[in-house]
Amino acid sequence: MKDSEILEAMESKNAIKFKEQLYRLIISQLFYDGFQSMAVSLSSAVQAHPACPPSDRLNHIVSLGLQHEHSKMKLVSVLRTLQYNFVNFLALKKPLNKVEMLLGPGLDLEYETDVQTSAPEPALYETAYVTSHKAQCRSGAFSPDGQLVATGSVDASIKILDVDRMLAKSSPDGEMATDQQGHPVIRTLYDHVEEVTCLEFHPRDAILASGSRDCTVKLFDFSKAAAKKAFKTLSDSDQIRCMAFHPTGDYLVVGTNQPVVRLYDTNTAQCYVCSFPSQYHTNAITSLKYSFDGKLYVSGSRDGSIKLWDGISSKCVGTISQAHEGAEVGSVTFSRSGKYVLSSGTDSSVKLWELSSLRCIIAYTGAGTMGKQEHRAQALFNHSEDFVMFPDEATTSLCCWDARTAQRKQLLSLGHNGAVRYIVHAPSTAAFLTCSDDYRARFWYRRNPH
Repeated sequence: MKDSEILEAMESKNAIKFKEQLYRLIISQLFYDGFQSMAVSLSSAVQAHPACPPSDRLNHIVSLGLQHEHSKMKLVSVLRTLQYNFVNFLALKKPLNKVEMLLGPGLDLEYETDVQTSAPEPALYETAYVTSHKAQCRSGAFSPDGQLVATGSVDASIKILDVDRMLAKSSPDGEMATDQQGHPVIRTLYDHVEEVTCLEFHPRDAILASGSRDCTVKLFDFSKAAAKKAFKTLSDSDQIRCMAFHPTGDYLVVGTNQPVVRLYDTNTAQCYVCSFPSQYHTNAITSLKYSFDGKLYVSGSRDGSIKLWDGISSKCVGTISQAHEGAEVGSVTFSRSGKYVLSSGTDSSVKLWELSSLRCIIAYTGAGTMGKQEHRAQALFNHSEDFVMFPDEATTSLCCWDARTAQRKQLLSLGHNGAVRYIVHAPSTAAFLTCSDDYRARFWYRRNPH
């Protein structure tokens, strides 16, 4: 073959590869802009594989290309150059913080089209430890460093467990290791008189906050082994349903059976509420979460709506009405970037909302064999935000999707004999906790394969 023929073949291959990339960008942009049918048709026509997630990357590239286009330079050439230098562009635009260096940048559909997941699928996790209460277990939490977990029960008790001890207990020589380290349950706390409904670790200090049907939030200093009682109590007029710490730990938002979100100063115990009653929910608050920078918090309600609140003024800055077709909102949580909120409803649907436009850009479907749920369940990201997880109430199995493409992954049987009432993932490792009406909490972990 002549040199000219080889060169021509190479150029042809590059042209094909470039067209494939361009088609993927177009398909992702169509999904992102809400033209699902067109995107699906084009995806089938060009046999796009793997599936293309919603992304605004093409819009960014074209905008940059138009800004830098010279009079004799074609836009296609600009696009090609920008694609080759896109990684460098992102590095300059957004340097990685410590969390991103450890876990990756997380979900950001503005720029992503092709992302290789490095985290293990949740279906590969195994039960590493099981702890039992004397009644239904309905709340749980991980400490910010992932070294501790807490469980709460209808029996009004709280347990704090050490992750390393649980892992040692489940290792081949677990009994010997546990004898040397001690029992996994390092604290058992009794200061509530009714069901413990929610738990949150302080982001900086050795403090565990617990909410209860006894209308109180209690703060425990778990660094003191002898301290079984709370050192501070926040009393409310109704049963506590959910709560979340501000990233500094100075404030705590609390949701009750009332439609008004409470904001407590954890140092002074003063309570604040939004001064505009028209912005309140119209039914009980079911879920609360702060964004990672503390600028916003989000609430879900039994009234079926999701509201965004300014983290300083507590004014409502956005409302998603009928987020789950009128069904009760079961959970809300921010992505690490703060650009998205993941929500679940008692209609068994899971949705990803773009905050800049307050629209649903991905729906994760196929969970809930019976359709409507009897109990609320949480949708959550894994630690790297590569996967979305959601427990199926009827089958007590874990549904999982690719966070970017919404492709269903393998189911995981959770091994509980009752409904899973709470699920929470570890902040930086492949581990999660399930709490069930069978009185048990299971700690799940993915060990490094040998």
